[in-house]
Amino acid sequence: MDKINIIWLRRDLRLEDNAALSQALQGKHNVLPIFIFDSEILEKLSNKQDARVEFIHKTLQSLKAELNSMHSDLLVLHGKPKEVWEKLSKEYSIDTVFTNIDYEPYAKERDNAIESLLKEKGIEFKTFKDHCIFDYTEVLKDDGKPYTVYTPYSRKWKSLIKEDTFKAHPCAEFYNKFIQNVKFEIPSLSSLGFESSNISFPSNTVNSSLIKNYADTRNFPALDATSRLSLHFRFGTISIREKANKARSLSETWLNELIWRDFYIQIMAHFPHAMTGAFKPIYDRIEWRNNTEEFKAWCEGKTGYPIVDAGMRELNETGFMHNRVRMVVASFLCKHLLIDWRWGEAYFAEKLLDFELASNNGGWQWAAGSGVDAAPYFRIFSPKLQTERFDPKLVYIKKWIPELNTLEYPRPIVDHDFARKRCLEVYKKTLNA
Repeated sequence: MDKINIIWLRRDLRLEDNAALSQALQGKHNVLPIFIFDSEILEKLSNKQDARVEFIHKTLQSLKAELNSMHSDLLVLHGKPKEVWEKLSKEYSIDTVFTNIDYEPYAKERDNAIESLLKEKGIEFKTFKDHCIFDYTEVLKDDGKPYTVYTPYSRKWKSLIKEDTFKAHPCAEFYNKFIQNVKFEIPSLSSLGFESSNISFPSNTVNSSLIKNYADTRNFPALDATSRLSLHFRFGTISIREKANKARSLSETWLNELIWRDFYIQIMAHFPHAMTGAFKPIYDRIEWRNNTEEFKAWCEGKTGYPIVDAGMRELNETGFMHNRVRMVVASFLCKHLLIDWRWGEAYFAEKLLDFELASNNGGWQWAAGSGVDAAPYFRIFSPKLQTERFDPKLVYIKKWIPELNTLEYPRPIVDHDFARKRCLEVYKKTLNA
């Protein structure tokens, strides 16, 4: 049996400018591309119409078609990764497995286990940076410690840019190294235990003029003025290097948003405790009210605060929420209702197409005041003022709340001034204890 190399695709679902794939194709053996639907992850998804699984499935079909045009194919498997790799190591004579680094805690644990398993079988396991521009080892303070404040981090990040920072990893010129004349079937969505959602997916391209105007228009949810590329960054269907390089010439503000991704990824890597509890541990002592009826009203977009309800309804229906509105709804849950930010984080994790652990956690802790570079605890968004500033003609709100100003729309779940006062008292009591 001829030796082969394997490229294990995960959060890098593309065949161009892919770091691990480029290295695999330049090796001395032919390359078999594989993807594993990880049952450890899928079994935890309670919504069997999870649009993200459908998005991955559709993307894999596109990759398969692309490989078929080169007389190659994509091997898609379903199961526990260790069991899958046990089987693969018996079916193929594998020299090296190439893959791109995933920085999430579960992924790191999984990859360590797979690396050990393969090492026992004499198979090399090589990983590469692909998901971010600079990883957690690269952007550090002068004393070697990690940054916990975004602005100095972003300054250092920009100072590290070199001529080859955004250089694409060559792949196309080595496509002849893909294994030829193989044929595989992709497991159906239903065989994975899922069914189609009614959610449509955003394009993986964006108009340059939108990015140029991003600084002026990004805060207005009624405008189609954000890139909607976050889903594609999440699953690597586009290259972060290509987009960051374009952002440098088009919009400093949009580039800064991409730097936030790297910032939160390095926080996750350096401070894993923040993925399950407060980055600032004293915030874990806050006495949350955690009223389940109020949480349900928030989830369903029935709080009586139009900007909050519009955001939640947009999320529930489309898997997307405008970033300005994300801040308002998160602040409302933590501070107006005094519900643990982890409840909101988990709900977003279930609903957001672009869910990434690092950014989702970072955003929620920012809103709660418990995270790195967070909004101070006494900063409490006024939904009314946010509406007046960012949706003054109620265009966004009316799109999602057609029953606004009728008897069908609920009265406010809590008075703003009362909620603000109560929040300050609870936070002060904890933080000054």
